[in-house]
Amino acid sequence: MNGIREIKKTGSEIIDGALEAICALDKNAMELAQQRLDMLTKPKDSLGYLEEFAKRIAGITGEKSPTISSKTVFVFAGDHGIAAEGVSAFPAEVTPQMVLNFLAGGAGINVIARHVGATVKVVDIGVNADFDDAPGLLKKKVVRGTGNIAKGPAMTRQEAIDCIEVGIEIAREFSAPGAIFGTGEMGIGNTTPSAALVSVFTGLCPAEVTGRGTGIDDKSYARKVEAIEEALRVNTPDATDPMEVLAKVGGAEIAGIAGLIIGAASERVPVVVDGFISTAGALVASRLHPEVEQYLFASHSSVERGHRAALDAIGIRPFLDLNLRLGEGTGGALAISSIEAALKIFNEMATFGSAGVSEQE
Repeated sequence: MNGIREIKKTGSEIIDGALEAICALDKNAMELAQQRLDMLTKPKDSLGYLEEFAKRIAGITGEKSPTISSKTVFVFAGDHGIAAEGVSAFPAEVTPQMVLNFLAGGAGINVIARHVGATVKVVDIGVNADFDDAPGLLKKKVVRGTGNIAKGPAMTRQEAIDCIEVGIEIAREFSAPGAIFGTGEMGIGNTTPSAALVSVFTGLCPAEVTGRGTGIDDKSYARKVEAIEEALRVNTPDATDPMEVLAKVGGAEIAGIAGLIIGAASERVPVVVDGFISTAGALVASRLHPEVEQYLFASHSSVERGHRAALDAIGIRPFLDLNLRLGEGTGGALAISSIEAALKIFNEMATFGSAGVSEQE
């Protein structure tokens, strides 16, 4: 938990209503879960994180025997004006091209999602392109790319609100008993606003939280750090006002992820957070409501430099370390499989009594 931070009001009935609906986990369900875990045929606590996952899912859902019946990874897509500063190894037109690749089932997240039995939902929340003939796309466009944060704000405050509301709307639409969500994103240049957000919320300087994103060289990396420094100088975001920070130096897909997390928590649905960009969205959500972190599972430790700082600022820890930096929700999908395994252990493993096995003394 992150201390005594208060719930932040945003002025949006949809967002504020969702924030107010978020409550603490069900302690009774967690106590009952712990009792069952201690009766399973294993040394106490020997399954480590898997036991924690099962206990926390019980607390999130309030169910005595929680199961996963639907697994959905939401890939929010948006463009970024900061890409014009040369902060990525890829041109901006790759964003809409990758959206089509997701829809065709050819991206990394599609392959991993098929492997773990998850569904991928692609959300156009801020792509600077039209997808008139794109079956399966969730068309929720709020902006056609954000502004160049090195020269001015990414979005207006209302646009940032609208993006969060999109995420909440999607969470409500797909929430159901046994649901679990994964976060994913696509947007050329989006590690730059993510680093800017993390810098503001943690107080660390840009160089401490900025990584190489798509694998940029030293010259491009230096330009990226300078662009973030300029963005913070030009926009002067107030760290005590999460909506202002998001609007000034964030991104549409980052805001959508924040909204998805807020909406899911309000519906008591667990969310598996992917890498650096998704964690930036989770950080925004946690700054709006301190209880959000209880509903989050940090999937993996990204090689992006600022990821650990962002995770620490939220108060969550990753449980996979695979040197990933692809994004898209790939780490989140892999982690969903681990959480599902935890629930199968919880529900299907024999107890000492049922198996006739002597308990440890």
